[in-house]
Amino acid sequence: MNITRENLSDLELCIKVDIEEKDYIENVTKQLKDYQKKAVVPGFRKGMAPMGLIQRMYKGAIVGDAVQNELNNSLFKYIDDEKLHILGMPMSDDEKTGEVDFAKQQAFTFYFNVALAPEFEIDWSKINVVYNQIKVTAKEVENEIANVTNRYGKFETPEAVGKGDIMYGKLVELDKKGNVKEGGISTFVSLNLINLKDEELLPLFEGKKAEEKIVFNLYKAFPVADIERALHIDTDAAKKFKSDVELTLSGISRIIPHDIDEDLFKLVFPDQKIKDADAFTKAMKKEFEKANGEQSDFLFVNQVRKALVENFDKPLPEAFLKRWFASRGEKDMTPESIEADWAEKYLPSLKWELIESKLETISPVEPTNNQLVDYIKDILRRNDNKPEGEKKEETEQRLEQAARSIAADRKNVQQVADRLYAENLAKLFKDQLKPTVEKVSAKEFAERAKN
Repeated sequence: MNITRENLSDLELCIKVDIEEKDYIENVTKQLKDYQKKAVVPGFRKGMAPMGLIQRMYKGAIVGDAVQNELNNSLFKYIDDEKLHILGMPMSDDEKTGEVDFAKQQAFTFYFNVALAPEFEIDWSKINVVYNQIKVTAKEVENEIANVTNRYGKFETPEAVGKGDIMYGKLVELDKKGNVKEGGISTFVSLNLINLKDEELLPLFEGKKAEEKIVFNLYKAFPVADIERALHIDTDAAKKFKSDVELTLSGISRIIPHDIDEDLFKLVFPDQKIKDADAFTKAMKKEFEKANGEQSDFLFVNQVRKALVENFDKPLPEAFLKRWFASRGEKDMTPESIEADWAEKYLPSLKWELIESKLETISPVEPTNNQLVDYIKDILRRNDNKPEGEKKEETEQRLEQAARSIAADRKNVQQVADRLYAENLAKLFKDQLKPTVEKVSAKEFAERAKN
């Protein structure tokens, strides 16, 4: 066997593979003998058909398989040995290769066109991205504490509706005359008055009891998200729902918030020894900042990624790559659709793959199995009901086994893998860029995230 290559351009090669009979004949001879032993041919006992007949019947197909196997192995071994960083996959040059007759030929020559990835380094000095940090206000922390006290509070069932209560009942859509609309919405709902958009509407509901009817405009009274959930409709439909409705009360729930005491501290932060309200407030703020930090990291990674792709200015063998995408035989990948989506879809994706491979040489970003196991184990530990009398070492061993079992099926943990991948990217980008931190309001952050 002989493999040579010819440079077609700076980023394209033609690889020539010469295969001689000696490269594959041993394998072919062995398979022919196996066929002879097993073949049932009319006029001959099993295994007694002449080899010449077996060769006429099967040799062409066996040679074809053997040559293809030898070709694939040798081609990719050559690419690995020569350390060729290829884009896509080698494409057969059928015009140069010509017709191949495995039944008659003994020697074969195949030609493949190959695209090479350009050599490049990341110029971090061209990446000017700030790190947007969401400011946590005292009001936001106060609201979150209120949510927590409600979450761990207890429910009561008062006789009459009061501020912040949850109402249950049958809701029907009314027409413009105030009658039940024919074919309109009719469903059982729950509506939380804590979400009431306008305090001036509270008297419509306050003091009402079970079996009483309340007529109001749902769109004016409650946010779109509440309308979506209550009526089981999508966002667009909820935004367009402007009808008055009639609610027949069937029940009322009231949450009595949990006291801000040591019992609450243990429920919310079981691993921390919090003794007073000030320490609890600080811990809540820290959790708030952590959650905001994940959003900040996500935006930072997306902005840096976009900047890296935009600053990638190395030429690519685009004509070859378009042909390769089209050759894959996927229904939605026609030459016309590839050309139409090339600049917006395919080219940025190819650039990012190259950048990503370069990032891996700086610091691995793909999460390892051990990272996945540790992350899952931490989740299991936080929600673990430790058997009475179990030793610490036994607990760790049990959690380790459970985490490894879960991580073994990547489909189960793809969301975790994606999260760790994003964390690894954020750390790498921060280490390389040492970004300026800008503290912004939640509203400003949302505006920047749109761009």
